[in-house]
Amino acid sequence: MPQIIYLTQTETKRLQTLEKRYRSAARMRIEQRCAYYRTLTGGCYTAVTIRDQKTRWGSCSSRGTLSFNYRLIFAPPEILDYVVVHELCHLTHMNHSKEFWNKVASVMPDYNTHRKWLKEHGGELTLEHYLESRGIPIKLT
Repeated sequence: MPQIIYLTQTETKRLQTLEKRYRSAARMRIEQRCAYYRTLTGGCYTAVTIRDQKTRWGSCSSRGTLSFNYRLIFAPPEILDYVVVHELCHLTHMNHSKEFWNKVASVMPDYNTHRKWLKEHGGELTLEHYLESRGIPIKLT
């Protein structure tokens, strides 16, 4: 069971500021990767949104809006790329059919490795875990 950490108002504000910076970095990186991979997947998206979804890493609406979890910025680059490719492939296949997975594999043959990594390690993709793994304390005391 994770340890509960009580933060001061200053520490909470610091984490909120850091989260805002990482969201901005995620937006820039994900938009860049969408532009790159779109040339390989086809389809046309109308917008990219960045959120803090609790149960999804990405989604694609029928109107062409791609939504991504900002916490992907903490993942290895190939994992972020896998989610981008996955959502871009939904622009032409709005399901998880064999054709959809063939499209994903045509761009990223090792996608299953990345998919498995995300299932096993996705819970570690948090700001708190990222800071702790780099020796940056959450508590300022």
